[in-house]
Amino acid sequence: MQILVFLGYWLLPDSTNAFTILGSPLPRQSFLQEKVGSAGETDAGTNGSVEPRNKNLHIGGVGEATERLGPLIPTVWSAFGRLAQENDKIVNLGQGFPDWLPPDFAIQSLVEAVQDSAQSPHQYTRPAGHPNLVKQLARRYSAHLRKEIDPMLEVAVTVGASQALFLSLQTLIKPGDEVVLFEPFFDLYENQVKLAGGKPVFVPLTFVPYDVDDDNGVVSGGEWILERKTLMNAVNTKTKAIILNSPHNPTGKIFTRGEMEFVAEALELTDPECVVLSDEVYKYIVHAPPKERATEESLFCRGHVHFASLPGMWDKTITISSAGKTFSATGWQVGWCVGPRHLIARIHQLLPYVQFCASTVIQEALARSLPRADEPYEGYASYYDFLREEYTRKRDMLVTALRDSGFAVPDYDRTPGGGFFIFARIGKSIAEQLPPARLFAKNDAAPGGIARQDWALCQWMAEEHGFLCIPSSPFFSKERAQQGVSDEFVRVAFCKTDETIQAAATALSKLKSDHTSVAAPACFR
Repeated sequence: MQILVFLGYWLLPDSTNAFTILGSPLPRQSFLQEKVGSAGETDAGTNGSVEPRNKNLHIGGVGEATERLGPLIPTVWSAFGRLAQENDKIVNLGQGFPDWLPPDFAIQSLVEAVQDSAQSPHQYTRPAGHPNLVKQLARRYSAHLRKEIDPMLEVAVTVGASQALFLSLQTLIKPGDEVVLFEPFFDLYENQVKLAGGKPVFVPLTFVPYDVDDDNGVVSGGEWILERKTLMNAVNTKTKAIILNSPHNPTGKIFTRGEMEFVAEALELTDPECVVLSDEVYKYIVHAPPKERATEESLFCRGHVHFASLPGMWDKTITISSAGKTFSATGWQVGWCVGPRHLIARIHQLLPYVQFCASTVIQEALARSLPRADEPYEGYASYYDFLREEYTRKRDMLVTALRDSGFAVPDYDRTPGGGFFIFARIGKSIAEQLPPARLFAKNDAAPGGIARQDWALCQWMAEEHGFLCIPSSPFFSKERAQQGVSDEFVRVAFCKTDETIQAAATALSKLKSDHTSVAAPACFR
């Protein structure tokens, strides 16, 4: 909901697409001037385009942070979130949040925390992190990294991992500094770098198909790799940070140890104070672990290697993570940074001026949940073992549905994978069904304002077939998306109930049957 203060009055949007001042409707266009549109407020055109309702809104000046982000336009999340909200029959495998409750022990921990008058968790706590939680995190990361972590000096608790990354960048980056992003990348990274005054430098991962696409239009799955030469050519003495995300969103890639060593090697060519920001929110969801990592894995993180554990990297790394993905509680919004005290101290310095402290109740609940997660759970040695097995099973359900409908997907017997997304490649039989009028239609939310194949297909599948996933283009730089690099891919989430995934499989099977009926000779229809 928008609330604007205009010439001293409160302006509230109403259902008639007008603003109300003291009870009197005021048409939007009476004060809308040339410039920008509002994220999340869009109208769908008849050809599948999306028009911002108030794209010309411009009242007064803007601050420097807003200027760094550029024009105010709809995002992929607002555009596709709106589609799901307007049609409750759509099966939503778009955004990455589970549609089930957290584990019982986490809910019980929350109830206990709420009712614990002795701990007084309903008041402010230490800005750098609730003492009970930072002690638990230090205990765990001491085991993860095989190094003693000081809970008060080397851990900082934030409002989710997004804020952990934001504050890390704010403490590291000056205007003009360069920050390396491996492309495709989680779209939040680019704008957080810009908000800090930095310049994103995109290092493309290379997609390597398993097989050559055949003459019948059958495309192959494959894997994404980091090429050493590409990285080395991108860094220089202006490079102040490298954001590493493994397991990776959106591709599910797990960076090999060799690729991590490329990153460590690249630091020799950067600014001496360059820091690796290692985003590890999916570390407990390694559903296809690299076969060579049996001796490298850390506590409960089968197949995961913490970048900070590499030789000499502790002093050059801020490790970022959160509770949301692990405990299926993305709304808890508790994240953290772990690193050397000279880097964490700067984050501690900023925290009181941002939100003072993350929720004390939630921090206390998480502190109680962490040791309970180590205990046997649902017939497994720990909750983390249960979590991996559940996600592996759900992944396989979705892999089968996507493959059967004409998408190419990773082969997890040969390609390691983690997180809860599949970066599926659009098959020819799927692409051929897309109505030509939707391709390259004007769409303000799409990169460059044009709906290329990935975006047009996702919007068409949602609107016409009731299956929603996310186009890949927002995870690429604008320039590369406009070159068509992202045309062939979509991101599909499997952090959903079996019933939701099965409903998606049904929608996808109808998509396939529609193509078969169109392609079949008349005598077989």
